Amino acid sequence: MPRAVIDLNTSSGLAAVKGRWKYAQGLVPGEPNEGLISQLEGSPARLPDYDDSGWEVCQDLGKWVSHGFSFVWYRINLTFPETVEGHPTTGVRVQFETCIDDYGELWIDGECNRDRGAVQGFNVPQRVLITDDARPGEQHTIALLAANGPMAAPGGAVFVRYADLAFEWREPGY
Repeated sequence: MPRAVIDLNTSSGLAAVKGRWKYAQGLVPGEPNEGLISQLEGSPARLPDYDDSGWEVCQDLGKWVSHGFSFVWYRINLTFPETVEGHPTTGVRVQFETCIDDYGELWIDGECNRDRGAVQGFNVPQRVLITDDARPGEQHTIALLAANGPMAAPGGAVFVRYADLAFEWREPGY
């Protein structure tokens, strides 16, 4: 299946989707104890209408953000372009692909595909379908929850190894 990929960690990729990454630390950013609250019903940072205006702009997803046990949210609002590498995007399948160090969840427009977008292991690549019928100008919010690990004795820091939008189309007649 032919595909074209937009690298969402490059200025040209971000310009193509009219987006920019932002990030904030904490399961619930801005709350005490990183928002770790007993019996929490969910972090509002996953929702598309969440106000991230006070978050820092992320110039490099691969930059280490925090050390020790911690959570970091990364968010981007993006718009599908008319074409990718000269190919029209109307009606194509679009997938978001990433690998979060160390653990991560993917939220697309406030929803998590619990089979493919939830934590799957230590540094495991993840891919979720955004749509199988893209429309140019269509807008989406992607929110990534990253956690440093292993949880009981974390090392290193939180960062995103890569973040791509893959546009896939079928050959005529298929």
